[in-house]
Amino acid sequence: MPLSPLPRVMLEPAVRAALLEDLGRAGDITTDALVPPGLRTETALVARQPGVVAGLDLARLAFELIEPGIAIAVERPDGSAVAPGDVIALVRGPARGVLTAERTALNFLSHLSGVATVTASIVHAVRTHRARICCTRKTTPGLRAFEKHAVRAGGGSNHRFGLDDAVLIKDNHVAVVGGIRPAIARARAAVGHLVKVEVEVDSLDQLDEALEAGVDAVLLDNMGPETLARAVERVAGRAVTEASGRITPATAEAVAASGVDLISVGWLTHSAPVLDIGLDHRT
Repeated sequence: MPLSPLPRVMLEPAVRAALLEDLGRAGDITTDALVPPGLRTETALVARQPGVVAGLDLARLAFELIEPGIAIAVERPDGSAVAPGDVIALVRGPARGVLTAERTALNFLSHLSGVATVTASIVHAVRTHRARICCTRKTTPGLRAFEKHAVRAGGGSNHRFGLDDAVLIKDNHVAVVGGIRPAIARARAAVGHLVKVEVEVDSLDQLDEALEAGVDAVLLDNMGPETLARAVERVAGRAVTEASGRITPATAEAVAASGVDLISVGWLTHSAPVLDIGLDHRT
């Protein structure tokens, strides 16, 4: 399915804040000093390395908020694979606006394309299995919706967006409450009937306890492939199974082979390297 864009109302506060941070108290004094007001230019957003594009709507908005007269012609939309030298988009308009918005636009585009690229790499690693790759809440503050959108651009799926859209009972919750059973019972009594309940377990004994209490999903934390396979067998379709814990493209295939439904990977959003993208002047 085509990747649906995020609404502008979600993008604009973040882009405005980033531009204001860069403009400071006096605006772009370098560009204003060097570039005549009426000069126009054509530039291209160009990939310097292979990857997957994400964040174009944020980059576009950065240019448009600085100068509404700038036009963006997208060549490779979010979710597209690119090779070095590929033109992602053409940027035409007043040169002052293009140069002033350049860094903010590239910051969003390079970071989010980096997230999409590493997601695509691990999605590719498990392509022969049913497991879906999903992100976590380990996101950059203020950028969560954008980073999760970038995960989808890379072929991944999203875990919960925040603390309010699902119950995830972690080890510290269990320790504070005094056990898995009372934790599940309290959660079921407190939330609505449409809210899913997931429990983190790190042993097969804990898994059995969670299944007996009744859960929608189990987070199988830091289990090796053999233990994961035994866990999936014990679940036997009674709950969604999710593997988590230091999973990399090199280890993901073995994890997926265990039969889990989901593999959650925090570093997709908190440690993805940027994709090298440049803005090249043409005329």
